[in-house]
Amino acid sequence: MIVIRSTIFYLGYLSSGIIASFLACVIGPFLGLEDRLKLFSQWPKFANWFLHISCGIKVEVIGKENLPTEPCVIVSNHQGQWETYSMQYLFHPMCTLLKKELLYIPLWGWAMKMLNPIAINRNKPKEAILQTLEEGSDRLKKGMYVLLFPEGTRVKAGRVGKYARSSFELAKRNGVMVLPLCHNSGDCWPAHKFIKKPGIITLIIGEPFYVEDSKQSASDVQEWVEKKLNS
Repeated sequence: MIVIRSTIFYLGYLSSGIIASFLACVIGPFLGLEDRLKLFSQWPKFANWFLHISCGIKVEVIGKENLPTEPCVIVSNHQGQWETYSMQYLFHPMCTLLKKELLYIPLWGWAMKMLNPIAINRNKPKEAILQTLEEGSDRLKKGMYVLLFPEGTRVKAGRVGKYARSSFELAKRNGVMVLPLCHNSGDCWPAHKFIKKPGIITLIIGEPFYVEDSKQSASDVQEWVEKKLNS
C-alpha cells in the first residue's frame, strides 16, 4: 500500500511540476520578480497538499510568531527534497541558493532562473562562498529573505552535519538577523528514497538573533538543531 501511495504522489508531483513550470515560463516574463515569487509559490503549496492526500504526511509549523518582518538570513538543516521547495511559500519574498546545473533542467530550471536564485558552482567552493556573500547581500538589500543550508549537503534523518559559518557571516556583514529552522522531513521523506512514510513533518522556527561571531553562531545553531531533533 505504501508503495502505491508513493507512486501516486510522484505521478502527481512530477506531472503538476511540469505543468506549473510550463505555465511559469509562459507567464513569468510578463511579471515582476515579486509577482513571480507569489505565482510560482502556488505549486509548492499544492505539492504539500498532495503529499498529505496521497501519502498521509502532514506539515506542522511551530513558531510562526518568530518570523521577522524585515529581511534576514534563514538557515535550515537539510535532510531531503521537502525543504527545497516548501520554503518557497512559507517565507515570502525569498531567495534560495542552489546548484547552477539545476537551472539547465528544461522548464523547471528555466522557471527557477526567473526567481533570481543564487546559483553556485559547487565544484569551486571558494568562489561559491564569495558569490553567496555578494549576491546574498544584494538580495537582502532588495528586501528578500535569503535561505541557506549551512550543512552544505543532505544529512540522514536524526543527524546534523557541521554548520559552515558563511551563512552567519552574510548576516553579520549586512547587519540583519539569522532565523534558525529545524525540521524532521527525513523521517517521512528520506533523501534519495522512493518510499514516503506517513507521519508529521514538524518545522520549528527558532528565535531570530544578530550575529556577533559567525563561527560561534554556526556552532550554537548546530547545537540547537541537534537538541530539537533529539527532544
